[in-house]
Amino acid sequence: MKLYDDMKITTPVILASASPRRKELIGLCFENVSIIPSDAEEIIDKNARPEEVTLGLSLAKARSVAALHHDTPVIGCDTVVIKDGRILTKPKDRSDAVKMLKELSGAVHTVSTGCSIVYGGREHSFFELTSVRFWELPETLIESYVDSGEPMDKAGAYGIQKLGSLLVREINGDYFNVVGLPVSRLYREFISFIGTTK
Repeated sequence: MKLYDDMKITTPVILASASPRRKELIGLCFENVSIIPSDAEEIIDKNARPEEVTLGLSLAKARSVAALHHDTPVIGCDTVVIKDGRILTKPKDRSDAVKMLKELSGAVHTVSTGCSIVYGGREHSFFELTSVRFWELPETLIESYVDSGEPMDKAGAYGIQKLGSLLVREINGDYFNVVGLPVSRLYREFISFIGTTK
């Protein structure tokens, strides 16, 4: 384990997210992480490209926390599912989740995660894209998955890391990006932008 631990960035950082998935993933590359969820309002500009939406929301989240924590780098993130150029947000209710999953059935969609780092009056943002193809989903499978409750708090009404993995035929790109945090890209972007204490 020592070799792996030596790879981690020791610079203290703040993750501006309440997501348990991101909390777990960020620990893969950072040794000293504080969790301070952002209270920034998530406003989606319907005229913006989906990738720009994730960048804007991730930056708003990072800025809101960084305003109160000037001496620590703050990382904000936002993930959306994109189908035919449209953003699929978290489902409003059960019927909305069923509708989304029917739309994704047998088709390819894109997951975009925007990440922003705010520190010392400077800001750096990037986004990562991953392509995901679903199997053709029988209506009974969709109904069962929605009944599990898993889709209700997830963009696009599925989570690839649990039961939602049974819906996915293939992915092209970073798996962790679909979960909600492109850890490998974030690791490199952080070092390039801020450096490390090593």
